[in-house]
Amino acid sequence: MGIAEAIPGVSGGTIALITGIYFRLIAAIKSIDLSLISILKKDGLKAALEHIDFFFLVKLISGMVIGIVLGVFGISYLIEHYPEPLWSFFFGLILASCVYIMRQVEGIGFKEVFLVIIGFILSWFICEISPVDGSTSLVFLFFAGMVAISALILPGISGSFILLILGLYTVVIGTLKNFLSSPDLDSFKILFVFGLGCLCGLAVFSRVLSWTFKHYEKPTLAVLVGFMLGSLNKIWPWRIPDQLLNKETGTIEQFSSSIHTGIIASDEFKILTELKVLPSEYLINTPKTTLCIISFFLGLIFVFGLSAMGKKTD
Repeated sequence: MGIAEAIPGVSGGTIALITGIYFRLIAAIKSIDLSLISILKKDGLKAALEHIDFFFLVKLISGMVIGIVLGVFGISYLIEHYPEPLWSFFFGLILASCVYIMRQVEGIGFKEVFLVIIGFILSWFICEISPVDGSTSLVFLFFAGMVAISALILPGISGSFILLILGLYTVVIGTLKNFLSSPDLDSFKILFVFGLGCLCGLAVFSRVLSWTFKHYEKPTLAVLVGFMLGSLNKIWPWRIPDQLLNKETGTIEQFSSSIHTGIIASDEFKILTELKVLPSEYLINTPKTTLCIISFFLGLIFVFGLSAMGKKTD
């Protein structure tokens, strides 16, 4: 889940759902409220820890912290040098996840199919939004944390991609990288405020999801599957830039293959929109088609392997 949260387009909530810990995670987050104080006073520390499923959360958070660190450093390398196979792996992972989840829903009818379509359209629209220039205002960072963390428990919507839309992906990931390498007060302040927003977002959103699952389980799962299918729009392996913003002149330029990808990746240009193409039309790099196909099937295998582990855990 930690690795997934570090990658734009992939949701940690998806990983939680296919491993069978999704509902336990929501219940654990929701249980952290003011009633915990009265339980602590009345029944003691052990009862309070059991109430919030403390040891489950400790193990999960520990794994996520390691995953985020691996994601920030290791996945950054893969995105830079092997983006196409990486996106192919997650394309297969998410597609297989949708099939797996729908197989868990009994009695699929017209309403569930309709809600899958609604979720798909909404997620597709979000993925088409062009990133904006972010702000390092602490108030903006707080509310960005509240919105982005929803992806932790919302399959199909990536928290990293939400940060990308808000113009904060490089700010947050860059600050985290700098803080891990050489801690300083400014980096800590940014990460602290962002983390505080995440905690508040989790407290609110876990209760909303818990209520919808309790009263409308099948419709909620249908919408989540739609979200996941719509997110495939953002992780198609072969994408070429369409419109670029020249940061020096402020003008929008049309991409042409004569512009070297090294220039595009630099700070001089910012990619505004992209086009999804076939491997034969992928002109900015070698398509690595064979490696992408292998990665795609590894994604499929990964899902069914995790789901099997989830069943054993349950």
